[in-house]
Amino acid sequence: MYFIYSFLMGLAALLLVPYWFVQGLRNGKYLSNLGERLGFSFPALAKLPANSTGAIWIHAVSVGEALSGITLARRLKETYPHRPLIISTTTQTGQALARDRMPFADAVIYFPLDWAFCVRRALNAVRPSVVLVLETEIWPNFLREAGRRKIPVLFVSGRISDRSFARYQRYLGVFGFFLRPFLGNALSNASAFLMQSEKDAQRVRAMGATADRVLLSGNLKYDLELPAPTPLSNWLAAEIKRSGRSPIIVAGSVVATEEPHALIAFGTLQGEYPKALLVLAPRKPECFDEAAEFIDESHRKFIRRSQLPIAGPSQSQAVNPPASSTIPSDVTVLLIDSIGELASLYALADGAFVGGSLVSSGGHNILEPAAFGKIPVFGPSMENFSEIASRFVSAGAAIQVESPEDAGVAWIELFRDPERMKKMGETARHLVADSRGATDRAMAEIAKRLDGAGQ
Repeated sequence: MYFIYSFLMGLAALLLVPYWFVQGLRNGKYLSNLGERLGFSFPALAKLPANSTGAIWIHAVSVGEALSGITLARRLKETYPHRPLIISTTTQTGQALARDRMPFADAVIYFPLDWAFCVRRALNAVRPSVVLVLETEIWPNFLREAGRRKIPVLFVSGRISDRSFARYQRYLGVFGFFLRPFLGNALSNASAFLMQSEKDAQRVRAMGATADRVLLSGNLKYDLELPAPTPLSNWLAAEIKRSGRSPIIVAGSVVATEEPHALIAFGTLQGEYPKALLVLAPRKPECFDEAAEFIDESHRKFIRRSQLPIAGPSQSQAVNPPASSTIPSDVTVLLIDSIGELASLYALADGAFVGGSLVSSGGHNILEPAAFGKIPVFGPSMENFSEIASRFVSAGAAIQVESPEDAGVAWIELFRDPERMKKMGETARHLVADSRGATDRAMAEIAKRLDGAGQ
């Protein structure tokens, strides 16, 4: 079974080589981290003591998973200071955020490609006592090799989205004779599945997870740490006060082709609030230039964050300083073409839009603005966060809209009714606070695996 799986992985890789090569030349993706993905070289691990063993390895696919794991990672480092803490991601944006928001980690690396020879090299390099996979990214060869070495693998804050489960059921209908025993065998190598909800628990059991290893632990995303102010957020707060700009709309995690929708929503608001400022934060770096083109095509003046003489979150001084450090009165959009600075900007928002929801992308995490007491506004596509979205909308702590124009109208109605806006914001903040605890439950399960494990 594993041979067939590895063969199909290799065939898919061959077909994708031209795409990877083009993307590598154009955006620096894939080629720059290929050595780590193949398990040949891990420069970050070279800094660790030669005899270091017993590492705690946390894998977070991309930005969302990395953000959700910050509190857990910090707690693990504080509880087990003598164990190396290794963070891995799959995407470049995840890498950038992990390096910025988890400086206490001993190393940040790329997760290996799921071929046995890559996985073995990675396990030999990291030498973990436990592996924690945030949410539910299933890599059969990795699970198999970890199982052979008796390395506990725990899925933490696990979830199976509606889209993923529907895809699994389709594949099962066609390839069930192979897929069901193969997936069941792969999942049998995991020590525990700490799932977000009962629905997620039922789904992972249906996929083949051993029933007595499936536990309910809640969602790590509720345990997020509010980010400290950054040089950018401090500058923007002072600039808003100086210029009297209001209201401030922060549109975060906006995905490709969604930028025009965010601009339409903001344009609807501008009809009543001409001094409004849009802070637009695309989800991925490769979308920064395209976002700038969309703003330019909308005939709005804008400033890119990279043009400001303000240190980034990991910099001691400014890069590429411009002629001015203020926002001219005719500029209506601040384009955040950086990674790791969005979260602190939600604290300044009068209105918050959470991207990936006005196009068919599945939505993104609404809890960061909610934790600041801001009312998340999002579109109809929230499949990846359906339970959270439904809960907040039902409690009157968020607003789901069908169109960008509806988003603009929703903000106008909120600003016209300050008491309603305050009540909804407080409800959002309390929902986040009252739902914490997944980190404690995860720590208890991890401790069971680490107690008695070698240092």
